[in-house]
Amino acid sequence: MPAGHGHEVSVEPLREDSQVTVVVMTRDRLPDLRRSLPRHEGPVILVDNGSRDGTPTAVRREFPHVRVVELGENHGAGARNIGVELACTPYIAFADDDSWWAPGALEVAADLFDRYPRMALLAGQVLVGPDHQLDPICLLLADSPLGTCGDLPGPNILGFLARGSVVRRAAYLDVGGFDDVVFFAGEEERLALDLASAGWGLAYVDKVVAHHHPSDSRQHHRRQVRAARNRILTTLLRRPWPVVVRAGLTAVRSGRAGREGAWQALKRSPHALAQRRVVPAHVERARRLLDHRSG
Repeated sequence: MPAGHGHEVSVEPLREDSQVTVVVMTRDRLPDLRRSLPRHEGPVILVDNGSRDGTPTAVRREFPHVRVVELGENHGAGARNIGVELACTPYIAFADDDSWWAPGALEVAADLFDRYPRMALLAGQVLVGPDHQLDPICLLLADSPLGTCGDLPGPNILGFLARGSVVRRAAYLDVGGFDDVVFFAGEEERLALDLASAGWGLAYVDKVVAHHHPSDSRQHHRRQVRAARNRILTTLLRRPWPVVVRAGLTAVRSGRAGREGAWQALKRSPHALAQRRVVPAHVERARRLLDHRSG
């Protein structure tokens, strides 16, 4: 069973004719789900991270085609692993409770996965808000310094937005999916490093489009703290010690949120050290190219 949840799921797998299952992770975001769920195409699995606002009951009543899995508590990004396990399609599209895929996007993605068997993850173009503004991360992905190669449909990448990504189910499960160390916020980097270390390809494809209408309930400071914490934890999980030290010092010097994040990372460090596995040299070189650009 993939890392990140550590318990059994007793429901039967979902079977549909589609090649892509949409896995949505949620917690206390029922108003957002009422807007996003009607927009999904194909089978949908909603994994609920212990909502207290009546989400599971309401979704079952209002969207009977959606399979709802109640976890009873917050498993963070690892909740997605359960949805991936339950799906019977070869490809999985992730969405948040405030995001959805453009009509026809997942059919295009499935065709690309069929044509490019080394591709484990496709990062799509993410358009934000009613004005369809391009998420700034997409500009970085499109201009990746890692170049392109003939066995992938777009630029090579080592980062992505989970809400705008489609994965090959077998590859995702093979590397353990998302983990319970990083938990949530910035969880994508460790998965990208592990997929690349296993020989899989990751590509940015702008013709596969997702929409994101950010929830009003997001808490900015808390997200900053989590981001700082998880940058340190990801380096501790997979990167050489000098990189770990630099990440910690950068966080401490960056302000209050960074210092809080560093303290939280220190408290989680025994769990991270137990799962530490440094990536191969060629993957570390690629990651350093991206570090140099952002630094």
